[in-house]
Amino acid sequence: MTRTIGRRALNRATLARQYLVERADVPVTAAVGHLVGLQAQAPAPPYVGLWSRLAGFTAADLSDAMADRRVVRVVAMRGTIHTLTAADCLDLRARLRPVLDRQLAGQFRGRFDGLDRAAVAAAGRVLVEDRPLTYAELGAALAERFPGTKSELLGHVVRTDVTLVQVPPRGLWGRSGKAAHTTAESWLDAPSGTDDTPDPLVLRYLAAFGPATVADVQTWSGLTRLREVVERLRPRLVTYVTEDGAELFDLPDAPRPDADTAVPVRFLPQWDNLLLSYADRSRVLPDEYRPRVFASANGMVPGTVLVDGLVRGEWAHTATRTAATLTVTPYRALSRRHESAVTAEAGRLAAFLAPDLPTDVRLAPVPD
Repeated sequence: MTRTIGRRALNRATLARQYLVERADVPVTAAVGHLVGLQAQAPAPPYVGLWSRLAGFTAADLSDAMADRRVVRVVAMRGTIHTLTAADCLDLRARLRPVLDRQLAGQFRGRFDGLDRAAVAAAGRVLVEDRPLTYAELGAALAERFPGTKSELLGHVVRTDVTLVQVPPRGLWGRSGKAAHTTAESWLDAPSGTDDTPDPLVLRYLAAFGPATVADVQTWSGLTRLREVVERLRPRLVTYVTEDGAELFDLPDAPRPDADTAVPVRFLPQWDNLLLSYADRSRVLPDEYRPRVFASANGMVPGTVLVDGLVRGEWAHTATRTAATLTVTPYRALSRRHESAVTAEAGRLAAFLAPDLPTDVRLAPVPD
């Protein structure tokens, strides 16, 4: 039987499995695994994302897991950098390989025709296992071995054909460093998986992001032609229909709280997957605010503020050696109750981001 699900109930179901109704009391690696990673174009967003989702989270929890090689920074869904568990790093690469192949072909149309990709990948593997290299360093070293081919292309071939992880100190809290890479296999002392079937990936997505349409799963993963996969899984799933008639799929035992479930104010980091993982983002991002959130031509997505489960503003944090400022810009006027809750949560986030600095929390005027 297919049931109708309203947008508010869909919102609550999504927030519950994203650990945004109540902060979860689980280890960092369990949370990163459940969420199938966190978008990590910059080092800080995964920390903020986990702070908003986990009870008692400290920056050291993630930094230590990264230093201990329990989690890694690696290209994953949509061909973007994610913080993944070590197990997912090794398992997901084969399942996501079509995404990287498509991106390479699109970026360098015809320019690698005749290039021995296997030889380039093998040479690149040797180089980064000898010592971690940035993409620029890797490309330059390969260009000496494959004259006549641009270093950028050579680096991207290795990025596509070899699972490369970014090594610390890149990604560690309060540290800095170039994005230097080595192979996942050498870093984790384990082989990468070879199973390329997407079925487990679809089920993982539904556990963390469902209920969802086929288009939603494709948007999150970057994979295409998943309709036949979902149809194959249909006997194991439950289905819903939105008020607009879209068919949603979900796991039978996944949480779906009552539509009237109260949810607290939450701050999401830049590029949070909650905003990037749906073809129809209206379950969390009202259509009227989408142009504000996705206004940047260079792919920047601001940190956002959820009020009653929906994006109602954005935030930014700046710091000097002596002081810090966290500014919240509402997209519309907030009620007195919501303004108080936003300010209080902003203060807690500010204390997490800069615990040793005096911080000014500011509520900016609503933009025209």
